[in-house]
Amino acid sequence: MSLVYPDMPLSEVVEEYPSLIPVIHRFGICLGLGDKPVEEICRKLNLDADFFLTMINTFLNEDYFPEKKMQGFHISLIIDYLTKTNHYYQRHQLPNIERHLRSFISMSDPDNHSLALIGKIFDSFKNGLIKRIQKDEKEWFPYCLALSARQAKEHILATETEGADESEDAIEALLTDLRHIMIRHLTGEYDENLCYGVIFSVTTLSRDIKQHNRIRYRILRTMVTGMEHNGR
Repeated sequence: MSLVYPDMPLSEVVEEYPSLIPVIHRFGICLGLGDKPVEEICRKLNLDADFFLTMINTFLNEDYFPEKKMQGFHISLIIDYLTKTNHYYQRHQLPNIERHLRSFISMSDPDNHSLALIGKIFDSFKNGLIKRIQKDEKEWFPYCLALSARQAKEHILATETEGADESEDAIEALLTDLRHIMIRHLTGEYDENLCYGVIFSVTTLSRDIKQHNRIRYRILRTMVTGMEHNGR
């Protein structure tokens, strides 16, 4: 997959990759893009075009992940992007999946023994993700910003960094399990359109979270660790 550049019309990119729509919304960019190039849209919205391009190229390209460049951006840009991504999950993606999933379960054959397990797995995923988002907002992100301003207290981050990868693997694994059960173990009658809607939404969210976590842990946490060491 080729990269997106400043002189490319953003509308053409979004037409080819509609999965970018929620990503550009995190930057305050709405549809009705016309033929304006990326650099012009960013200039009018007072956005850092280099940061914007890095984020969407990272989202679109599995192999594109310039860690050193990303760690060179101000930490407030990283946190603002992650915060808006969290808000997107909590306000849009989770309610959307839950709405489709509840409809799917209620309209499926009650003798399908996988239905209860599907609902339970989603509830575990939802609760785990919301808990992490709340911790981000109340503890980790404020700590990162305070540390950047050299105003942080020591050891606050210990509960966040310890075991973070293991926790994240568990969250992603729940989405994988949900999709696995629906594709391989459904029985009886069910609404195929609702089933497809759930699988598509879960797949989209899973991909988004995977990209989100690369920035969250490999960039933000690395930046924070470096600041902590430099402050000692």
